[in-house]
Amino acid sequence: MAADYILVINPGATSTKIAVFRNNQSVFLKSIRHECEDLESYEHTCDQLSYRLNLVLSEVKDNHIPHDQVGMIIARGGLIYPLESGIYEVNETMLKDLSEGVMGDHASNLGGLIAHHLQETFSKASAYIADPVVVDELDEVARISGHPQFERTSIFHALNQKSVARIHAQSVGKEYEDMHLVVAHLGSGISVGAHRKGRVVDVNNALDGEGPFGPERSGTLPNGALGRFCLEEGSSWKKVRKMLTGEGGMYAYLGHKDAQTLEKMAQEGDPQSVLIHKAMAYQVSKEIGAMAVALSGELDGILITGGMAHNPRLTAAIKQRIEFMAPVFIYPGEDEMRALAHNGSLLLSGKVSAKQYIGKKSGT
Repeated sequence: MAADYILVINPGATSTKIAVFRNNQSVFLKSIRHECEDLESYEHTCDQLSYRLNLVLSEVKDNHIPHDQVGMIIARGGLIYPLESGIYEVNETMLKDLSEGVMGDHASNLGGLIAHHLQETFSKASAYIADPVVVDELDEVARISGHPQFERTSIFHALNQKSVARIHAQSVGKEYEDMHLVVAHLGSGISVGAHRKGRVVDVNNALDGEGPFGPERSGTLPNGALGRFCLEEGSSWKKVRKMLTGEGGMYAYLGHKDAQTLEKMAQEGDPQSVLIHKAMAYQVSKEIGAMAVALSGELDGILITGGMAHNPRLTAAIKQRIEFMAPVFIYPGEDEMRALAHNGSLLLSGKVSAKQYIGKKSGT
């Protein structure tokens, strides 16, 4: 019997999603919710491994997922060392770096760890991750920040950006590797990438709040004012980081992080909501313009995706400013499970090959 089922694992801050796909069709999907009180006793996210793994195994057993028909386990990638786009086999070096949180402590670090342990249950399956947020294909010139003490880094919604770009390329009868695209992911963080022939040669660091502000991230702030704030307020890094990436943006201005509420209040004419709505669209549009310049204006299309792409007022405001540059296409939502499964199917079919993670490169 062919082992052609793909088991997908996607751990988030308050949930662990699992799914089974066959021929790119979902045959099982479950989101296991985690209450805050269940997680607060764990000092580090990776300490939750046994807790989450046991819940996944319980779902596997209760739903009779066929052990002998799962040929691959593919998980959301975590904060490991920077790497090129692709599918990576989970190896000992990756497990060590995920466990240590070498680039940060995040729920996605659990993906590869859970996938590795599931191999004991699914003996015919190998474990992989695909396009983690640390995908780094930046042009060297894009790394220069303006001061040698700081280097621009590539941390963005790589999985969804790459997946949407490939879906779009297929829809217009072209290969992603032959196209020039700007892709804007509008979520709790906003990342805008310049895709040149299959490589993201420039992108804002959405994790640290660089670029446009979003529902909870401040985006790029005035350097001088931020520096003075840090010194004069005597703020800890923990407090500043929270201001930049958890309590900034829309939340700081309006007291909530709900893009749908913003859309509704702006439509009803609330003055502050109207202003913040316009400002967000304005900043996203400017970032798209910057990435168009990174591609020397050679654009086959501009793609808008992510959860906030469901908001027609926001996407219309962005489109009005940018459509002079290239055709604009809206791909609402972020289906990480399907994107991971699609990567897995490419590997199972032999259309792509898995890469080996080597960790931190010597001299870096």
